[in-house]
Amino acid sequence: MPAMRELNVSNHLLGDQRALAKAWDRDGYWFFRDVLDTKVIGEIRQIYVDYLVEMGLVDPAAPDVRYNGADYSHLPVNSGVSQLNERKVHKLLHEAPTINTFFRRLFGCDPFWVPFTVHRANPPVLDRTVPRFDLIHEDGIYNDGLPFLICWVPLDHIDEEVGGVAVVEGVHKGPCLHRRDGMTIHPIRLEDVPAAHWRRIDYRPGDVLLMSLRTPHSGLSNISRDRFRFSLDTRIMPSTGKVPVVGTITEISSKGARIADEHGERSLRFDEHSFVRGHKGDQMALADVPARYHPGSEIIAAVDEDRIVNMRPQT
Repeated sequence: MPAMRELNVSNHLLGDQRALAKAWDRDGYWFFRDVLDTKVIGEIRQIYVDYLVEMGLVDPAAPDVRYNGADYSHLPVNSGVSQLNERKVHKLLHEAPTINTFFRRLFGCDPFWVPFTVHRANPPVLDRTVPRFDLIHEDGIYNDGLPFLICWVPLDHIDEEVGGVAVVEGVHKGPCLHRRDGMTIHPIRLEDVPAAHWRRIDYRPGDVLLMSLRTPHSGLSNISRDRFRFSLDTRIMPSTGKVPVVGTITEISSKGARIADEHGERSLRFDEHSFVRGHKGDQMALADVPARYHPGSEIIAAVDEDRIVNMRPQT
């Protein structure tokens, strides 16, 4: 793994929209120290701990949260904990007044939370020969037309051993580093990333990292002896921006969808450029869309007049 400099900290820029915009344009991210309400973060962390106790990976009588060595190969702890999505744990963050106060100060307007959150409770990797980089990617290639910011939140102390997230600074305005074969999108190769641009930092509760859709980044595998990496990544944007449709499908075909949201129902069409997210994140053939999406599916859609630019499930 290449040596990494620390992330730039942007706390001193809060309240200065021009300076914030300049830093974003330069780096492709903002990192803030100790700005989120640690009481809220602690409540979310405790839900993760309780989940690991339920899964048998943490002994309930242990004085601290340590991996007990139990097999986790059959459990969804590395790729995202779907049970926590089903429990709507993200609402603790999205609806907390103190959290929204920070983002209101940052954006200069109310935040708009996109219901797309991944919860992670990564235990130590069992195979220490695997590369540290989990998946080098930029979110923009999967989310054209959805102008949100990636919002990564550490829920515990995350040092270099536990991993966290590493970002590639200052390349977000250059060409996309992903390769495509038709509708298949390949991860970014490590050799295609300028090694001197990797950045990370030791994270702690209360921190938040916001990234551009065009900023390449990757999770780093947890090589600690017995600690977990508690984090979540969600999506946010200023409410004054072009917010997506967040609603429920009432009708669906390969030609389009009827979607109900808080404003009512509307019929929207697909065209040959519409990106509909498949099970692995790749673009689906429109003929296959009704097999995955159906009436009752909760979705997020970027819309241009009556055309669906991008559609993906809520989480």
